[in-house]
Amino acid sequence: MSTIDEPRQPGVYRGFLAARAGMPQWIPHLLVMVAGMVVGLFAGLAVFRSLRGLIVLLLISAFLATALEPAVNFLANRGWRRGVATGAIFLLAFLAGSALIGLMVPLIIDQTLLLIDRIPGYIDDLAVQAERFGIEFSSDKIAAGLTDFDDTLQSYATDLAGSAFGIGSQLISTVFQGLTIALFTFYLVADAPRFRRLLMSTLPADRQREVLRVWEIAIEKTGGYFYSRALLAAIATVTAWVVFRILGVPFALALALWLGVLSQFVPVFGTYLGGAVPALIALLESPAEAVGVLVFVVVYQQIENYLLSPRITARTMSLHPALAFGSAIAGGTLMGVPGTLMALPVAATVQAFISTYVNRHDVIDSALTGSGARPAKPGRNSRA
Repeated sequence: MSTIDEPRQPGVYRGFLAARAGMPQWIPHLLVMVAGMVVGLFAGLAVFRSLRGLIVLLLISAFLATALEPAVNFLANRGWRRGVATGAIFLLAFLAGSALIGLMVPLIIDQTLLLIDRIPGYIDDLAVQAERFGIEFSSDKIAAGLTDFDDTLQSYATDLAGSAFGIGSQLISTVFQGLTIALFTFYLVADAPRFRRLLMSTLPADRQREVLRVWEIAIEKTGGYFYSRALLAAIATVTAWVVFRILGVPFALALALWLGVLSQFVPVFGTYLGGAVPALIALLESPAEAVGVLVFVVVYQQIENYLLSPRITARTMSLHPALAFGSAIAGGTLMGVPGTLMALPVAATVQAFISTYVNRHDVIDSALTGSGARPAKPGRNSRA
């Protein structure tokens, strides 16, 4: 029975006090921990979204550093200072990229001017073909349409001039991102042993061995992928250059470099993208040259798939085509073009890691695991 001085308490509050008095002591602590984890998760997600661009740049830098480290280690083991060896590899990569760009720019300018010069002839040929099918296709209508298109193009050019500042800002941002990746990559390669010692000092000896083992697998697979692809690209470039010179395709060296680089470093669709541009350039010269380029691309792709690539990549990276295709799609979905380029070596590293730590056993004889039909046992008649 309550006394006169006892304050009246609401029914809900009295029920809460009664429930709290009867619950275990660890439940309030658990609720506080769950609430803290939820708040921390949302805070971490917000920070990740804000720093997503920087994280992507760091991942690209880490991939490039892992790919370049075997070459730097090769020079360092022969007496080069690690910083000088890293600078030499960077200089070589810069010269190769500059040579590719320097060869492609005249090609683009020349072929664009050639296409503009040949447009009237293409229109006349198209008009002749259209008349065969009863379609009215006169040069006057084309000229009128081009006049209207010119007016529309001028209006778009005016709007584009107004947004030139935005384009310039985007260009500056792209250059800054490239320099950021180069800076991070240089320090990750040059200071790789020091960086690993710093990380390993926080782990016990047994953990250090496991982490270094995984790290070594990643360097081996990524470096093997990069250098095997570079060798295949060099072979494809030289072969394509010889064939293009024989066919009389203009800018043979630039087109051969384009074909060699894209066919090896762009997964899945690289061969088609690399062969499309030489075929189009050859088509501007003559259909026979375009057919010759297409035949060469198809034949060389078969030779590479069945003769060159298995021998060169046998000790570096072997992925099932379905796994390579799925990895490229997943990498492109997560990180765009950089993710597509990094997908194959990452998948190879994961595959090597799994094969290292997963025990395999002999497979029992079964119709589901055999390459063909099981032979019938002697003495048993097959049922109709």
